[in-house]
Parts: sequence; structure tokens; C-alpha cells
Amino acid sequence: MKYLLIEDNQELADAISSRMRLDGHVIDHAAKLEDATAFVETGEYDLILLDIMLPDGDGRSFLKEHRASHLDTPVIILTARSQVLDRIDSLDLGADDYVTKPFDHAELEARCRAVLRRNAGKSQTVIVTGGVVFDPLAGHMAVHGQSLTLRNRELRLLELLINSPGQVFSKQKLSDRLFSYDDDVSENAIEVYIGRLRKHLENSDLKITTLRGLGYRLDHDT
Repeated sequence: MKYLLIEDNQELADAISSRMRLDGHVIDHAAKLEDATAFVETGEYDLILLDIMLPDGDGRSFLKEHRASHLDTPVIILTARSQVLDRIDSLDLGADDYVTKPFDHAELEARCRAVLRRNAGKSQTVIVTGGVVFDPLAGHMAVHGQSLTLRNRELRLLELLINSPGQVFSKQKLSDRLFSYDDDVSENAIEVYIGRLRKHLENSDLKITTLRGLGYRLDHDT
């Protein structure tokens, strides 16, 4: 998953980012609303973690503005305000959940998983297709009952492809989803991950098709 963290406390932002990256997520961090707006206008995110009190404005204004522009990315508010009315206000503006500071990182991770499940419109996110069983939230993949160990970005690449079978993804699109803006990405990085994932899928009924000049597509091997 790719997250956008909007938080001006650098120490807290570093702690959250480190913890989420350990779980295999890609994190972009914005310390100001101006930067956050630039991120959402140029990238796609699975989840936004949004602080309220920011140097250049109120996070709730950001939420209200972007909900009005039909941004449907799930948002979890990070707030030091524990009053019930503050929570209700955030939910009414379009937040999917809120976490009161200080919080336990395990709780934040659990809230993220719950919001992502709800956003998917189901209580289970396990995908079964072509002999592959894939649980993106648990980071687990099996081919015809045999569990396989995938690296974090291999899992995220599979998640993108398996959720949109038949859709063509350009290298740039995949790079945008698998790496943060701060990552130093080599020109052939996507080819490397595609190659690794192909090996994992060798015994399945799925294959990754290369469309020269266009990108990659996940197909059923017939």
C-alpha cells in the first residue's frame, strides 16, 4: 500500500514512517498542507494519515476541500484533541477514522487495516485466482497451496496487478505506486521486480505479459 502522511512533528513522522515501511508500505511525508496538496495532485494513495494542526492551516480544511473535489482516498485523522465534538466534526467532514495522540503504533496499524478493509467494501481482502491465494494485508501468497516468501515490493507489485487483471500498467505508473518520492530508483528497477514476480508465478495459471512500449499486464495463462 502507498500512504501519504501529513504531519509536522518530524520525530513522530519518522517513527510512523519507519514502522509502516517495516510492514512493506510506501510512505510519502508532507509537513505542510501546501506539500500535501501537491502530493495528492500528482500521485495516487491508498490511505492518508492527516494531522489537524499544521504550520500553514487546519487539516480539516484540507479534508473538506479534497472531499469536495471528489477525492475518495480513505483518511485517518491524527489528533491531540480528544473532545467528542472534535471527533464528530472530523467524521462529518469525511474522515474514515481518527486516532488520538499519543497513540500506540500497533493501534494505528490496526486502524489502517480496518479502514482499508472497509474501503474495499468487504471484511475479507483475500484474492483467489489462477491457483494463487493472496492476502495483501497479511502479506501472504500461496500457489496451489504452497506458501511463498515475497519481498515487500514484490507483494505490492502483485497487489497492483492482481487487483486489476487485464489492465496495462506502464513502468512509470508502477514506479509511482511502488516507490516514494525520496527513493532513488534505477531505470531497470521495475524490470527486476517483474522478473522476480514472474518466477513466483511460474507454477500458477497467471502470467505477466509485456506489451512493448506500453507496460505490463496480468493475464490468465491459457
